[in-house]
Amino acid sequence: MDIDAIIQKISIWALPVLLAVILHEVAHGWVAEKFGDNTARWMGRITLNPIKHIDPFGTILIPLGLAIVGSPFLFGYAKPVPVDFRKLNNPKRDMIWVALAGPATNLLLALISTLLPALVIQLPTSLFWVIEPLALMCQASIIINMVLCIFNLIPLPPLDGGRIAVGLLPGPLAWQLSRIEPYGFMIIVALLFFGLFQAVLGPIIMGSSYWLIGLVLPV
Repeated sequence: MDIDAIIQKISIWALPVLLAVILHEVAHGWVAEKFGDNTARWMGRITLNPIKHIDPFGTILIPLGLAIVGSPFLFGYAKPVPVDFRKLNNPKRDMIWVALAGPATNLLLALISTLLPALVIQLPTSLFWVIEPLALMCQASIIINMVLCIFNLIPLPPLDGGRIAVGLLPGPLAWQLSRIEPYGFMIIVALLFFGLFQAVLGPIIMGSSYWLIGLVLPV
């Protein structure tokens, strides 16, 4: 991929990736606060200020590296918002809602990004220089948000799906699953390295993304 193509890709994907990862984390903190834990508020993380959320590796280096190698879509993450589950009104129950807030926010952003092109294409053709990049950014937003939504729902701690599963399972099973969390990241990296996640989740993520895109724009 030449330098012009890389710059073009970054210009299209940068804002959707930032919004997707930042709002995902803000949603966790906002819902945690509603259920009694103000840790995220106290640490200044319930904000849209990207400086508060950017992780040098997950928010910058990973997306940039994927753009350089010509990946069909970009991926990234922000610094996790701190949540003290002990402060929640009902820790086991409220953990479910706090964890679900992130993927639910990404799904909502994907749906909003599906509706926006319907408005964008109504603009006068003289504004084609605005219409095309906006439409491409909406497509990018749908893909990155579906990636984050579906990937984070995998029932493996420390992913959101793992926390949801811990909250739903009865005590002994929840405890057994929670014990995986210190090793969860290594397991995720291994599954990604061997292509298992891509093989299983890739068709689901891309299929749902392009179905949403195709509702308004030809794919």
